[in-house]
Amino acid sequence: MAGALLHIDGLHRCPWPGKDDALYVAYHDTEWGVPEYDDRALYEKLMLDGFQAGLSWITILRKRDNFRKAFDNFEPEKVARFDARRKAKLMQDAGIVRNKLKIEGAVLSARAYLDVMEKGSGFSALLWDYLDGKPKVNKFRDTKQVPAETELSKKISKDLAGRGFKFVGPTIVYAFMQAVGMVNDHLVRCHCHENVQKMRRRK
Repeated sequence: MAGALLHIDGLHRCPWPGKDDALYVAYHDTEWGVPEYDDRALYEKLMLDGFQAGLSWITILRKRDNFRKAFDNFEPEKVARFDARRKAKLMQDAGIVRNKLKIEGAVLSARAYLDVMEKGSGFSALLWDYLDGKPKVNKFRDTKQVPAETELSKKISKDLAGRGFKFVGPTIVYAFMQAVGMVNDHLVRCHCHENVQKMRRRK
C-alpha cells in the first residue's frame, strides 16, 4: 500500500507497475484508465481480465500478443464458433493461460456478446450507460483507498452473468472498469490522473 512513486523521468506514477518493467510502466501510462468505447476492444479486455483471475496482470500482459493470435484477435464472431477441437488446441498452447474453464468461458462470453450486439444497442452502450457515458473520476491518494469491488461493479457483474458472460465476478469487473477507464483510479498525484481524461480512444 503506497502513494504515487517518483520515477527517474521526474513523473509520479501509481505504485503497482513498479519502476523497472518498461512494458508495465508503458501500459500504465498509455492504456490503463483510458476510456475505451469500442465494442470489440471491451470484449477483449474483459476476457483477458477473466484469464487474469488468480494471476498477476503483468503475466497476462506479457502473453497478450499470444492470446490475440490464439483467439483470432478476439473477434467475437470467430471465438463464438470455437469447437471442441479448437478448444483442445488452445489447451496445448504454452503461449497463453491454459485453463479449460477460462477458455470455455471466453467462447460462451463471445456468444453472449453477440446476443447483446444483436438485441441491444451494443456492448459498449450496455456498459457505459451505467455511467451515463462518462468516467467516474475518483480522488484516491493511496492505494489502500482503492476498492477491490463496488456496488456498481456488483450490479454490472450480475447483469453480465445473467446474460451468459463468464468470469465476470464483481472483483474482475471492477478491475476491468479501471482498465477501460469507466473509473479513473489513477492516484491523484500520478501524472496520468488528469491525462487519461484527454486520451479517449473513441467517442
